Amino acid sequence: MTGPDATSTRVDTSRPHPARVYDWWLGGKDNYPVDEELARRILAVDGTVLRGARANRRFMHRAVRTAAESGIRQFLDIGTGIPTEPNLHQVAQAVAPECKVVYADNDPIVLRHAEALLHGSAEGRTDYVQADVRDVDTLLGRARESLDLAEPVALSLVALTHYLSDDPAGDDVYGLLGRYVAALAPGSYLILSQVTPDLSPEAVEKAANHFRRSGTPFFPRSLAGFSRFFDGLELLGPGVIPVHGWRPEPVDVAAQAEGIVPVYAGVARKV
Repeated sequence: MTGPDATSTRVDTSRPHPARVYDWWLGGKDNYPVDEELARRILAVDGTVLRGARANRRFMHRAVRTAAESGIRQFLDIGTGIPTEPNLHQVAQAVAPECKVVYADNDPIVLRHAEALLHGSAEGRTDYVQADVRDVDTLLGRARESLDLAEPVALSLVALTHYLSDDPAGDDVYGLLGRYVAALAPGSYLILSQVTPDLSPEAVEKAANHFRRSGTPFFPRSLAGFSRFFDGLELLGPGVIPVHGWRPEPVDVAAQAEGIVPVYAGVARKV
């Protein structure tokens, strides 16, 4: 997420956007030379990023499936990024076709692909909101057009919080997450992943410096810093853990042999 403008459809190709950098790492085609340039520079100093991008996608699949199998039928995915199949609604609706899913992002290129996000099940509903995570009232107001926030919702911010600062005079990421969680009904889920310096400090710092020099703030967080997002919530087992290890499937176990992924993940329930 790069700024507060939630309505512009003009794509800024003068500076990289995290969603498009991520798209390049995943092998996508919806990025620009400026995004590829940054993606390659980061890859040159941090060989974990391709593994991290793939691991994040698989974590999202596992977490969403867990929420749906636990009875959640509404999902709000903030920082959606460019569609990559299977997407969140496909995972949720494969468990329960009646699931309702709202995607939200502020990158105009995601808006261009919104139609691809909306091909869900006939029984369920999928919608897209063009809004910035920092504009809580606007984003939730638009989400309410599709979701009943008086009923449990799974709120997903996968690989997003490391672009938001702690500064109360800035993004105030902890206060921001607190406002979203406060708007959710008991029984709701919070699904998060976040880059950490704990597991590969030198490479992560080099990658962070490349992001910052490109004009994209970047804030890797320690285990304690990431765990703070779940204060007051009930963590699902196995708790906060490196992303490969959160309820791994065979592909995740095999991927661990490729090396470290400096990303924490966790899922918690509002009680």
